[in-house]
Amino acid sequence: MSIATTALRVAAGQAAAVPGDLDANLRTTARLAALAGDQGVRVLVLPEAFLTGYDAAVFAGSLPGPADLTGPRLDPVREQVLRTGVTVVVGTALDRGSRRTLSTLVVRPDGAAGDGVAAHLPYDKQHVDQPEREWFEAGDHGASVVVDGVELGLSTCYDGCFPEHARAASDAGALGYLCSAAYFPGGAHRRDLYYAARALDNGFYVVLSGLTGSCGASSFIGGSAVYDPEGHPLARLGEEEGLAIAEIQPEQVTTTRERHRMHHEHRDDLGDRVRV
Repeated sequence: MSIATTALRVAAGQAAAVPGDLDANLRTTARLAALAGDQGVRVLVLPEAFLTGYDAAVFAGSLPGPADLTGPRLDPVREQVLRTGVTVVVGTALDRGSRRTLSTLVVRPDGAAGDGVAAHLPYDKQHVDQPEREWFEAGDHGASVVVDGVELGLSTCYDGCFPEHARAASDAGALGYLCSAAYFPGGAHRRDLYYAARALDNGFYVVLSGLTGSCGASSFIGGSAVYDPEGHPLARLGEEEGLAIAEIQPEQVTTTRERHRMHHEHRDDLGDRVRV
């Protein structure tokens, strides 16, 4: 598989979500997409369940379905995607009819689409945390988005705690790992370790977007960041609204993987275990 050589400008965005107000959260998404696109960003990642809010009362109630997220209500986001060319990756709680999921919406320029913009729901969170299992089922497949020839794996929060999830994206050809997340107070230490480790494990970039502010009965701690292939933060936010912007350099992935060869020298089978 050939590797793209052109740098890809990415942003991890964060803001507070309004619980249960899809239209308000779509407007915030559009505003952040405009801000990112005007700074030359090609991919904007936004937090887990951002379009619905991450809130137990919301999760227990009526959730948007696919038609809500691909129809006219998406127009404020479509307008900015069409204007700037940015691809938006954002989390939502979703009613798929037969099941409920924590899903990823991808809105991207597409010349084949009637209005020049395509909206997809390609990924459902595969590792559903224990409290979330009251409402949601786990997804059954991985997914990637390709922008300017750069493949980027999709993940949602708890997914990034499992090294094999990022490894599957890396093995499939991803040069980066896009993580939509929502961390509660007290989770900063684990958050900062997990995603830097996934970058280092696989010699690729990680773009982490964390929910911030209050949402219903809960509060969140942000911490959005972009990590390089050795796990160094290239850009990072605290709890403020904003964008953490950096560039994915495909050649840096190649260089890092040649120097630190865990990606190439991974063993699927370590043999039997001897105990003495």
